[in-house]
Amino acid sequence: MTRTQALAISIATGDTRSISRQIVDAVRMKVARGELQPGVQLPSVRGLAQQLSINPNTVAKAYAELTAEGWLQARQGLGLYVAEPRARLSAQERDHRLAEAVNRFVNEVVALGLSPDTALARLDDALRVVTRRSA
Repeated sequence: MTRTQALAISIATGDTRSISRQIVDAVRMKVARGELQPGVQLPSVRGLAQQLSINPNTVAKAYAELTAEGWLQARQGLGLYVAEPRARLSAQERDHRLAEAVNRFVNEVVALGLSPDTALARLDDALRVVTRRSA
């Protein structure tokens, strides 16, 4: 019997990202860090919506995106589960998304007036934390 794991995420009202994007990013990070293991069942759309006090359609949108990207696997009549690790995106799509993420990061760093050395050191620290947790 599979156990449904609570999804300990929070929504920041001052965040510039949409609520569904915050859910997508939180689930991706939890899978990348190994906090959500393959085969773990996620809360239902209504359950997570109730937990976060948001519209169920917002959770459904986030879950649909995560499923389309291969992070989650829908099992007919059973719910959503964390998918087994595999090449979730094509090499071309990964490169495209990396370029977008780098552009967003650079734009934020420029707007904050940080030096490239400071920004790179912080990025390196953040990546080391994720890598350490997922190892």
